[in-house]
Amino acid sequence: MAKHAAMPGSNRPDLTARRTLYRYPDTGPRYLYLSIAVASTIVLYYELYVFGGVAPLVLAHYRMSFSYYVNILVVANLIGAFGSLAAGLGDRWGRINIVVYGLAVTGMLSLLTPLAATKASFALMLIMISVVEGAVLVATPALVRDFSPQLGRASAMGFWAVGPVAGSLIVSFVANRTLQRFGDSWESQYYLVGAAGLVMCAVAFFGLRELSPPLRDQVLVGKEDRKVLEVHVASGSHRMRTDVPWSHVARPDILLPALGISLFLLVYYVAIGFSTLYLSTLFGFTTHEVNGLNTWFWLVNAVTLIAVGALSDRLRVRKPFMVVGTVLTILSTYLLIGHAGRPDTGGLTVALILGLLGLGLGTAYVPWMAAFTETVERCNPALIAPGLAIWGWLVRICACLSFFLLPIIVGSMNTLVDATATGDVAAMRAAAAQAPAQWRHWWWICIVAQVAFLLLMLPLAGRWSSRAARADLDAHRRRMRRLLPYQPPVRVPWSE
Repeated sequence: MAKHAAMPGSNRPDLTARRTLYRYPDTGPRYLYLSIAVASTIVLYYELYVFGGVAPLVLAHYRMSFSYYVNILVVANLIGAFGSLAAGLGDRWGRINIVVYGLAVTGMLSLLTPLAATKASFALMLIMISVVEGAVLVATPALVRDFSPQLGRASAMGFWAVGPVAGSLIVSFVANRTLQRFGDSWESQYYLVGAAGLVMCAVAFFGLRELSPPLRDQVLVGKEDRKVLEVHVASGSHRMRTDVPWSHVARPDILLPALGISLFLLVYYVAIGFSTLYLSTLFGFTTHEVNGLNTWFWLVNAVTLIAVGALSDRLRVRKPFMVVGTVLTILSTYLLIGHAGRPDTGGLTVALILGLLGLGLGTAYVPWMAAFTETVERCNPALIAPGLAIWGWLVRICACLSFFLLPIIVGSMNTLVDATATGDVAAMRAAAAQAPAQWRHWWWICIVAQVAFLLLMLPLAGRWSSRAARADLDAHRRRMRRLLPYQPPVRVPWSE
């Protein structure tokens, strides 16, 4: 189509202009683009979480205290939150630009991190990676939304949400297989992850595509809607709004659910940053046993994310899954409270509790991601990037607060880590005696946050029953058929 050269987007940066699609892709290419976006997310989380896989070695190398380590996490998440907010400009810069250049920057920073001479320069590297990661991890779900109609949105978001899980598993797997071969050199892990980031950058550069702004700024419920959307673009009846103000996303049905999921994930933030310390100090598990328990949690969570996404799409409802997932999460957190002061708790019991937690988090999170993007589309589909930027900002702000408050509420954690490093047995015993009660306080805070999520998610778009959702879908399909251009029937010449 010659008209494409003059369509919006052709005057954007070269990388985006050359890779802009003016027709909605077929199933095969669409799955390819979704796969690249998901793979980019996995590599980004691999780069972000590699620090946790070698944290004891890094702390020993730089003689870094536990408090200093926590402060790095706090600052990184705080500044990374504003990286997410900046990604709200993704519609102007191009989502491909953010992903490709972001992967290039994080890959190079990972390769340079082992060269940091002091703990301050090491912390600066981690903070810069978090800033770029915060921006890219807003652009990738925006791309997933672009290439997934609402009828398959939860399934696509389920695969995208596997990114943190797969990133954690890759960190553990690679460190377990390679760390000893490199003489327990923590630097080796950063060289490996940096190389992986640059390879993924090349894959995204050559393989990823982006919908043209007029095409992506419309709502695609099912694949059959693509003809109507393309007609609107070709006829010029749909005009992209480039002056959409940020104030349009400052509405209760966007802000409240984004705050709700950020609070709901308090227990998840702890699972990422402090599960090893919690399980080893309160239950006496070895590092090897803790890794096995963590792997069980992540595997259950990954399977749940994918399975619940598919089921939510099939039933066409989101909120009932959020309620079920929240109830399971509350129950598992309550079980953590009950076993916090019982060091005789066996590994099987802890594995079941963590499995239930992974099941609950996955059941609630994927339908929420689908419903949130659908809510932003209900407001204005041109606001996907700003809406996701608000979500990314709030998630990282809450993560920052959790990393800041947890060592205050569970003060024994600082003493335990530092006393273990110095071999102060008396201090270790005193801190271990205080730990169960302090951890119970934190788990109760998590339960309050989970209950708050049930209230804050109510403004999201979507029906509560499958019957009502299917009735809406039938009405939408009838409306789309009326909007399709008239196509006269093909006449077959009469012959004897």
